Amino acid sequence: MLATLQNYAFSQKKAGPRQTRSSSWQEPNLLSPLLAALELISVDLQSRRNNKEHHTREMGLKRLVVRRGQAFTITLTFNRSFPLQADTTFVAETGPEPTELLGTRATFSLTQAQQGNAWSAFDFTPNRNSLQVSLFTPANAVIGPYTLRIQLSQGGGHRVTYLVGTFCLLFNPWSTEDDVYMPSEILLREYILMDYGFVYKGHERFITAWPWNYGQFEDDILDICFEILNKSLYFLKNPSKDYSQRNDVVYVCRVVSAMINSNDDNGVLQGNWGEDYSRGVSPLEWNGSVAILRQWSARGGQPVRYGQCWVFAAVMCTVMRCLGVPTRVVSNFRSAHNMDKNLTIDTYYDQNAEMLPTERRDKIWNFHVWNECWMIRRDLPPGYNGWQVLDPTPQQTSSGMFCCGPASVKAIRDGEVHLAYDTPFVFAEVNADEVIWLFGDGQAQEILAHNTSSIGKEISTKLVGSDQRQNITSTYKYPEGSREERSVFMKASRRMLGSRRASSPFLDLLGSGDKEDQPAQLQLHLARTPQWGQDLLLTLHARRVPGRTHPRGPISLVLHFCAQALLHGGHTREPLWRQLVHLNLDFGQDIQWPLLLPYNNYRNRLTDEKLIRVSGIAKVKETGRFMLVLKDISLESPHLSIEVSERAEVGKALRVHITLTNTQTESLSNCMMVLEGSGLIDGQISKDLGTLVAGHTIRIQLNLYPIKAGPRQLQVLISSSEVKEIKGYKDIYVAAASSF
Repeated sequence: MLATLQNYAFSQKKAGPRQTRSSSWQEPNLLSPLLAALELISVDLQSRRNNKEHHTREMGLKRLVVRRGQAFTITLTFNRSFPLQADTTFVAETGPEPTELLGTRATFSLTQAQQGNAWSAFDFTPNRNSLQVSLFTPANAVIGPYTLRIQLSQGGGHRVTYLVGTFCLLFNPWSTEDDVYMPSEILLREYILMDYGFVYKGHERFITAWPWNYGQFEDDILDICFEILNKSLYFLKNPSKDYSQRNDVVYVCRVVSAMINSNDDNGVLQGNWGEDYSRGVSPLEWNGSVAILRQWSARGGQPVRYGQCWVFAAVMCTVMRCLGVPTRVVSNFRSAHNMDKNLTIDTYYDQNAEMLPTERRDKIWNFHVWNECWMIRRDLPPGYNGWQVLDPTPQQTSSGMFCCGPASVKAIRDGEVHLAYDTPFVFAEVNADEVIWLFGDGQAQEILAHNTSSIGKEISTKLVGSDQRQNITSTYKYPEGSREERSVFMKASRRMLGSRRASSPFLDLLGSGDKEDQPAQLQLHLARTPQWGQDLLLTLHARRVPGRTHPRGPISLVLHFCAQALLHGGHTREPLWRQLVHLNLDFGQDIQWPLLLPYNNYRNRLTDEKLIRVSGIAKVKETGRFMLVLKDISLESPHLSIEVSERAEVGKALRVHITLTNTQTESLSNCMMVLEGSGLIDGQISKDLGTLVAGHTIRIQLNLYPIKAGPRQLQVLISSSEVKEIKGYKDIYVAAASSF
């Protein structure tokens, strides 16, 4: 970038209070003749070269964006030869009322060599009227937008100051001295430079990869990230103090975690776990973070409607990668929300197999999504560096704010729940026990199941360098049922229960082991792939096995089945289907009993997530005891295909073919298509598709004009009144523009 500077010079006395700015030539008697005649004509911040070396080229070449702990080079051009005998000092400032005490102002002189891990101006090369100089920022410098000036003086007299320009300073995971240092170029390409990825949704047996456009290098996203920091309650309360703490990645992460939600402040997203999204956008209809962040900024910081956990986490991933912190999105299936910190989640069913609502805030999410950020934890004992959980979804307060983390993943695995921040809450999310009760006559009557391994399943993130899913459950806990896992669980429970231990029925439950053996085994299986718009076929597998109270002989079972719409937060709606089955089982006998759940029973009665819980309660006539069998069903939506027919090249038309067949038995109305993809599309492309009749196919063709070279991903979302989330993606490699 070449910036021409005119009439900016002002003189200032070295000692005493700051003087009023004035043109240097207005007070020639205060300056030496050499400096009085000197003017800074232009500055080349060498953004193209510096941004490439600092891995910020994707943010554009119009301004200088550098990473701390790494030198960059600029060139100053004067109207005459630069006076090397002058005292030359650079001043870098960020934030309101910058001071050296707070670390928001740095003054450093021109020297022959870099001054360790400190602000330095060195390796200077005069060439006629120009001066090329290298500048170094310490690896623990405050991140943010900076103003850079140069001050010249001679012989202890007055000094003249010129504006050099502005630059943005980010965390530097390539620097061994930075607290976010990550020692792998392959991992850095994934967790810093990759601007698209996947969020994993659904349930543990049917995990869906949801493509997402992070877009951290799109125009204005960096400015919006700093705007987020500047609208936090910490900044509003004490701006100077807030800025001074922005050298600390732990602090910055906690601020961002609080600001992605809007429970305390004018954060980015407003959560909505109901079913009415008429005043905003359904969380299922977002393709990426860019549109959300731009809308928040354009509306003066008013929260965007609406988000749920995967939207909160994906937007936080965009912000943290943009600021230079290695970040990934993690999904935890069957995730506990344990508000009373007793490490157990209670659910209740009646004898008709209906899951009952409860006033307790404890629940089990079908899945929950959070972030992991990579950093050194200087505030913890040795051994807890690396991945840290941060969760921007507003579930509980931490130090009075709706934020969560950073909690060391290793501390979670080891049950060190006393370590900061919010480790007990995250530990419970992946380790809590589930106790299922039979409820009747206004009270819990018996335990139907005590599951020590049903929570914290298939913890997933995107595999590095691949579109595949990686199971990272083993980083959070030891194998379920192992001696190490139970030992860690008991250690954490003692710390979390504290003085409640002596009278805790939960610990009595732990000591009692699992529920006694039952005289039969019950399982529910799907007879075919469950597709929305079709009848659902299930099979009950029943097998007579020896039980302690009824070892041999035939038994009679009365089974009540119930199906309910399952909400993402773990709650259910009223029953939409019931069935009663009588079975007689001889010892060793297997029975397969078909169950039919007609489409008309669940049509118009499901949530947008299209999830159904089928529950069965069996009463054993011979013992009077009850048994439970459960099956969660995720209904498949129609699939769309995306094809490109030519080689993709920057600036050249790329023909895209999108095909969708309505495999349902009814029409899809009010179909809307939205395309997004950083480097492929500037913003979004939307198209109204109208109604897609049952059994019909729609084919869309359009041209894209890629903007940036390299690996890109096109995300396509088609939503309708009936199905909100028909998504697809296409990985596209874009070649650089041809040179002629």
